[in-house]
Amino acid sequence: MSTIATHRAEIDQIDQQLLKLLNERAKHAMAIGEIKIANGDTEMYRPEREAQVLANYMEKNQGPIPDQEIARLFREIMSTCLSLEKPLEIAFLGPEKTFSELAARKQFGGSANLLPQATIPEVFRAVETGLVDFGIVPVENSTEGAVNLTLDCFAQTLLSICGETTLRIHQNLISGAADVKSVKKVFAHPQSLAQCRGWLDKHLPHAEQIACHSNVDALMQSQQSPEDSAALASEEAAQFYQIPILAKYIEDDTSNTTRFLVIGNKKIAPSGDDKTTFMVSANDRPGLLNQLIEPLSAHNVTMSRIESRPAPHTMWGYCFYIDIMGHQDDVRVQKALSEIHNRASLLKILGSYPQARY
Repeated sequence: MSTIATHRAEIDQIDQQLLKLLNERAKHAMAIGEIKIANGDTEMYRPEREAQVLANYMEKNQGPIPDQEIARLFREIMSTCLSLEKPLEIAFLGPEKTFSELAARKQFGGSANLLPQATIPEVFRAVETGLVDFGIVPVENSTEGAVNLTLDCFAQTLLSICGETTLRIHQNLISGAADVKSVKKVFAHPQSLAQCRGWLDKHLPHAEQIACHSNVDALMQSQQSPEDSAALASEEAAQFYQIPILAKYIEDDTSNTTRFLVIGNKKIAPSGDDKTTFMVSANDRPGLLNQLIEPLSAHNVTMSRIESRPAPHTMWGYCFYIDIMGHQDDVRVQKALSEIHNRASLLKILGSYPQARY
């Protein structure tokens, strides 16, 4: 009959094997880095390669560990090995413990160096100026839709989309007030206020709602009068800044999720499971939108998302931001985009990148 001691002995043996194998893996990763440097190749991080590896491990996983946890574990292993070659520098919408930081940790692992930026445009600038290798920005929420500031930044940058990740968003009412009824002001990012609109209307109908650049900025502002102010933020932020949580998981939609995009200065090769995002506009005419997207259907390309925004420097003109399934190097995608280009006054491919798998 097996005993706890027997299982613990087996675990100790397995852990010793894991320790040896992890270090062997790290040595091979470092050797690859040295070969790349000798060949003049500075591209240490390959998003498409990482996506392929994670997808392969998830498909081969036989449990009992869930696929998503397998991906998370191997992401950390790859992050650690990459840091032995050169730690990645990543810009995100700060301060520390924002949802953007949590998304960056999910995408790049715990060994990346994260640099907080005060605004979304500053994340773009940090990448454009070479301060960091990549940036990560929110682009849409499952409840409240597009993050318009991010879309507008894409209209003015030469950066490309290099990846995406999604993050389940749990909003919490965080405050030093005695109880919920004592709260007279709620500070939060506008998206967070919108995600909790129903809860706030029911439990704090008379509280003033004050928009901030980020939820951690909201936490800091709420502490100026902690006896009657609160903020909406993550559990991690509450723990990090040591401020009590008055109410947990107050988002109106229990499946509330935000999608984040990775931005960088490189074109990403096909991974086999990709998306392409492009921006398109044209002079107004009857059936304009239908004419612009018709080539997608004609070439069997799936459109997964479309948003419209005012075109820069144009009165009453609009740009459409479109996500499609497939890589811009795929023949059918190339044919569809070529036809759209012929019908549009502007076509700007923002990037092809691996689709988020977990």
